[in-house]
Amino acid sequence: MTIRRIVPNIQVDSEKALTESSAFYGLLGFEEAMDMGWVRTLASPSNPTAQISLFTEERTAPLVPDLSVEVEDVDAVYAEVVASGAEIVRELRDEEWGVRRFFVRDPTGRVVNVLTHRAA
Repeated sequence: MTIRRIVPNIQVDSEKALTESSAFYGLLGFEEAMDMGWVRTLASPSNPTAQISLFTEERTAPLVPDLSVEVEDVDAVYAEVVASGAEIVRELRDEEWGVRRFFVRDPTGRVVNVLTHRAA
């Protein structure tokens, strides 16, 4: 299994908090890599896989996951996770913004968003 990146997800309670958090992480060298209004991803310009995502909500799932793990083959990982008996919080599906993903709960209760970017 190939892991492409791991991104901590931080839930904020307002647009103001989203703006303030973006500015704070900008002080640490992060720059905006994506902004969908409800989720903003900040990345290091020198290491684009070093990222943080800020969420005001999760538009297509029941909750904001604690972290995201991008893998090379999400379908293979999904099959392995299901076979293990781990709790699937959200079934595998394609999203309109170009990712295929599912959510799983880890043994400590944290929710992990496991995803692959689909080819354009």
